[in-house]
Order: sequence, then C-alpha cells, then structure tokens
Amino acid sequence: MGLNDTPSGERMHIGFFGKRNAGKSSVVNAVTGQELAVVSEEKGTTTDPVKKAMELLPIGPVLVIDTPGFDDVGSLGKKRVEKTREILRRTDVAVLVVDAEEGLSDSDREMLALFEERELPFLIVYNKSDLIKERPEEKENEIYVSAKYKENITELKEKIARIGRHKGEEKPLARDLIRPKELAVLVIPIDSAAPKGRIILPQQQVLRDILEADGAAICVKETELAATLEQLSTKPKIVITDSQVFEQVAKDVPEDVLLTSFSILMARYKGFLETAVKGVAFMRHLKDGDKVLIAEGCTHHRQCDDIGTVKIPRWLRSYTKKNLEFVTCSGQEFPQDLSDYAMVIHCGACMLNEKEVRFRMKSAVRQGVPVTNYGIAIAMMHGILKRGVEVFPEIHRLLEDDA
Repeated sequence: MGLNDTPSGERMHIGFFGKRNAGKSSVVNAVTGQELAVVSEEKGTTTDPVKKAMELLPIGPVLVIDTPGFDDVGSLGKKRVEKTREILRRTDVAVLVVDAEEGLSDSDREMLALFEERELPFLIVYNKSDLIKERPEEKENEIYVSAKYKENITELKEKIARIGRHKGEEKPLARDLIRPKELAVLVIPIDSAAPKGRIILPQQQVLRDILEADGAAICVKETELAATLEQLSTKPKIVITDSQVFEQVAKDVPEDVLLTSFSILMARYKGFLETAVKGVAFMRHLKDGDKVLIAEGCTHHRQCDDIGTVKIPRWLRSYTKKNLEFVTCSGQEFPQDLSDYAMVIHCGACMLNEKEVRFRMKSAVRQGVPVTNYGIAIAMMHGILKRGVEVFPEIHRLLEDDA
C-alpha cells in the first residue's frame, strides 16, 4: 500500500485552528504547497472544514484539516464552532494560527484550554511575522512564520513532525500473533454486502500485517473453510474470520487452533478491546423498551441484510428475548448525549482514527453507558467470545473473572 493509498484512519490528522482572518488558510496552503483553501481578506471565508489526504514531508501520510474561525458569530457561526469542536475529537496534532500583530486573543486562549483539556499536542503559529518589527523569543511549542512570503514554513513542518507521531508504525494488528513461516487462514465471505471487486479494509490490513511478519496467509470463503483445513498438511497457527460467520467458522476450526475475528483485532488496534469486552456483558441485562445505539464510522449503501441495521438487531432480540429499540448513526455523527441509550454497539471503526475511536469510547464510559463493538457482540451472542479472545490472555482473564 503506497502513501497515497493510506486509509484516512491511519494518517496523522493535523488540524489548523484559530480566529477568523488569522491566516489559517494561508498557512495551510503554504504548508501543503497547494491551494487547498480559499484565501480572502474577508473574515469567515472558510465556512466548513476543508480536508486533504496527502504526503507531507518529513511527516509522511497525513490528513490536513482547515477549520472555520473559532470566533465566528451568529447562528451559522455557532454551527461552524460546533464543527470545529468535532474536528478536535479526531485531531492528532493541533496547530493554532494567531495573527502575530494582534497576539493571543480570548478565543485563542479558549482554544488552547480545549487542547490542554484533551491532552492534545499543539503548536502555536504566529502568522504575518513580516508585519511585526521585533520577533519575540520563541517557546518550544511556538513558531513565527509568514505564509505570504513562505518564511519558516519548512521549520513549521519539522515542528509538527516532532510533536506528532507517524500513525500505526509501532502498533501490531496481527503480526505479533504469528511467527515467520507460520500459517494464518483468513475467512472472508463474498456475498451481496461485500464490495464489488475488492475486500474490505480490515481484511486488507490484517493480510498485509501477516506478510510483514513473514508469515503465510490463505484466504477462503466460509463455505470452503472445512475442506481447506482438511487439505493442509499442518494446522494453521490461527484462523481469523469475518464476524458475521463467526459461529459457523467456530464449528469448523479445531479447538487447538487459535480463532479470532477481524473486528476483535481492530478493537485491540484502535485501543478499546478491554472496554468493549467489559461493555458487552451488559447485553445480558437489557430490558424491554431499552434503546440501543448502533454506531458506524463510515457511510455506505445499506443492503437488505445489512449487519448494523438488520443482522445485529435480529441477533440481539433473539439473544435477549427482549423488545428493544435500535437507533443508528454513521460517519462522523456521534451523539454527545448518550443518556437515552442503554448501550452502544460500534462497528470495527476501520475508517476512524484512534483519537476519534477513543473519544467515543471515553464519552460512553464517562456517561455510564456500556459500549462494545460488532465482532465482540456477535461472538458473545453466539457463545464463542471466550474462544475469540483466547489469543489475548489478559483479555481472556476478564471473561473468566466475570463468570
């Protein structure tokens, strides 16, 4: 996978924030070397976040986000400010652009407080430095630039790189579960919900990770799994399956072969496996009339047997024997107030970056709402969760303690 093909969830998200007319868009254009945003002397030119996935040296693959002015006014201004706050949820590095002539304003300080509240790495960029007579001594997280004359832009990019981190380079998805020359079998259903001509992102990522570990991988449909296992001269080290066919696959995989799902691996990769395993136990306590939020990180065309809107509600009603109500949200939408919901069941979040996923999990936990994900919920409902997390002993122990 080339840098240009890197999924947005694996890119460093760099958000540019600040007052209207501080020169955010000019700085963004100077940093990227492209005219990503409209530049004007009129305040409030940027009305919606402008995003661009690109390779930004010396950082690597990034998603650059130019946000509306945080000091915007009026009803439309309030919506822009809300959108800016939403962007903060998935920002890895925040860049606050300040007019060097005016210095820090109250709205700038408010934004800095939000950065610190979220423990977000940030950099203060004093733009229009060509208009000031004397440049003050810079602090470690400050830099003076002139977007107009491209002054100190290279130094700005280097500072962003230092306070950020390259996404995903140190986190294993599956490569720590397999040694060189060991075999993994990946079970990938090909049905009406499968994307035409390709396999979905988590499956691609797991396959790549296994190859990175010098392991070998065989990809099969669930209908061919049993016959494939019989033909192998040696047993595979691990079988990794799509969650929707977890129950069928578990019957075909010998007990002495590790078994897990792409969704469970993705939960670990995104940093919320323990939270999701703890949260799934609440499904046993759902009552008639309880409202369950089904949250998805991307938007897609829904099939007649869609997993989020059809299969999981059907399985959960059957598992609980309760009359439940289901509400769905998708893409970047995620309710701030979760008090109406008995629990949240989230997708694997392959299209969301780790920062956004952790925000959603923490938001649910903070409000006392149990949260889990598709794969873990499906494994729980089909009675195979313990086996599905056996590959992670510390998580497996949580289930033993709960029992």
